[in-house]
Amino acid sequence: MQGTVDGFSYGAVTPVVAYLMACLGGALGLRCTTRSLLVAHSWRPGWLALGSAAIGSGIWTMHFVAMMGFTVKEAPIHYDKALTFASLAVAIVMVGIGIFIVGYRGATGTALFTGGTITGLGVASMHYLGMAGMRLRGTLEYNTFTVSASVVIAVVAATAALWAAGQVRGFLWSLGASLVMGLAVSGMHYTGMAALRVHLHGSTGAPTTGDSPAELLAPMMIGPLAFLVLAGVIVMFDPLMVMGKEDLKNAAQAGRAPYPVPRSGDRHDPRAGRRPPPRPGSKAPQSW
Repeated sequence: MQGTVDGFSYGAVTPVVAYLMACLGGALGLRCTTRSLLVAHSWRPGWLALGSAAIGSGIWTMHFVAMMGFTVKEAPIHYDKALTFASLAVAIVMVGIGIFIVGYRGATGTALFTGGTITGLGVASMHYLGMAGMRLRGTLEYNTFTVSASVVIAVVAATAALWAAGQVRGFLWSLGASLVMGLAVSGMHYTGMAALRVHLHGSTGAPTTGDSPAELLAPMMIGPLAFLVLAGVIVMFDPLMVMGKEDLKNAAQAGRAPYPVPRSGDRHDPRAGRRPPPRPGSKAPQSW
């Protein structure tokens, strides 16, 4: 017997909050990826790892916020904690592989295609592994064509996001990219959910009662949400992360830069944001 599936039991609340979570993770991850392109190589792995964890946590949180609104009226839903957290690890690791490829090879050509494909497959893998962790008195069945469409959406979205991260532009550019990325990730999720049918086992009787999906999932999301807050704090306290290299140059010209910004071709220490002392016998510059 087919179960009565409702993916919006809280109305528009869960889709909107899920979208915002995807945008938050995307914004933080893209800024970290952009920042990695502006620092010394010794600091790059740290920024790329932070970006990977932010994007992975964001899309995972988005998925399970959206799942809070998913119910099957004839059967209670439970979640396998091991598979649920395994889906988070898959998201972070596969997104990380794609981001590291672009971070070290650049957001062009083969590196962008490879990194975007791996990242997109990571998003899709997170979704379907998370769905595999759902426990109910029935079997989940998927429409192959719709599942394929959801994977294509994930790959295209990931590739576009990594391309945007490699542009090394200002905050508004990354904000727009994160909004598009959030829309694409949410679109991938709900496309995948549209492919789902629930075949129940045995007689169903009256609709069941019990713990709501929100009560089951909310405790699991405390850790990833806390991490996103921490990543947000790191971003907010790094002017180069927030403004971007081009915006900092413009601010420097107007006398508003948070710290001196070197001009094109200047030799500088990217970790300190300052020009090193002049070489012996050279003439010290008077201004930036």
